[in-house]
Amino acid sequence: MALSIDQILKVAPVVPVMVVERIEDAVPLARALYNGGLKVLEITLRTPCALDAITAMVEALPADAVIGAGTIITPKDLEAAIKAGSTFLVSPGTTPALIEAAKGNPIPLLAGVATPTEAMNLYVQGFTHQKFFPAEAAGGVPMLKSIGGPLPQITFCPTGGIDLARAPSYLALPNVACVGGTWMAPKELMKAGRWDEIERLAREAANLPR
Repeated sequence: MALSIDQILKVAPVVPVMVVERIEDAVPLARALYNGGLKVLEITLRTPCALDAITAMVEALPADAVIGAGTIITPKDLEAAIKAGSTFLVSPGTTPALIEAAKGNPIPLLAGVATPTEAMNLYVQGFTHQKFFPAEAAGGVPMLKSIGGPLPQITFCPTGGIDLARAPSYLALPNVACVGGTWMAPKELMKAGRWDEIERLAREAANLPR
C-alpha cells in the first residue's frame, strides 16, 4: 500500500533533494543517505539519467526506503516518474493540469506553493501537505509563521536555501513536518565518491530535533 504524504513527511526531519548527474553515483549516494538515517529521498528530474537513477535506487535499497521524484512540472513528468518507480512526487509550483493529473493517481504529490493564496487554493482541493518553495527567498521562517496563524490546518515541507544551520528554526514551527535540502550531498563530495562523508552529513541531518 502506498504511503500517504503525511506518513512520508514524518519519516525523517530532512528530505535530501538530489541532482544525480552520473548514473553510477545513484546507488552509492542513496545507500549513504539511507545508512545515515535519511530514508526519504527526492531525486530531481533535472538530468538525463534522473529516471534511471530512481529505478536503480528503488531496486537497490531496502523496502522501507521511500524514493520520490522532484521537479515534477507536467502530467508527462508525473507519469514518467511513476513508471520509474517513484512512491511520491514533488513539484516546485502548481498548474491546473498537474493538479488534475495528481488527483487521478494513487501516488501522492507534494505540490509547491510560495504564497497564502496558492496554499489556500491547494487546500480546498484536498492538499493538506504542501512544499513551501523557494523557502528562504519567499520569506522563510517569518513567512511560514505568519501563514500558520490563519491556516493552521496546512502542513509544510519548506525547501530552498535551507542548510544545517537554518533547518532547526524551520523544524521548530508547528506547521512544518520536515525540510528539504541539498547540503548533505554536495556535488564535490559526490564527484569524489566520498560516500562516507555524505553518510556522516546525513546522520547529522537525521538527528535534528523537531
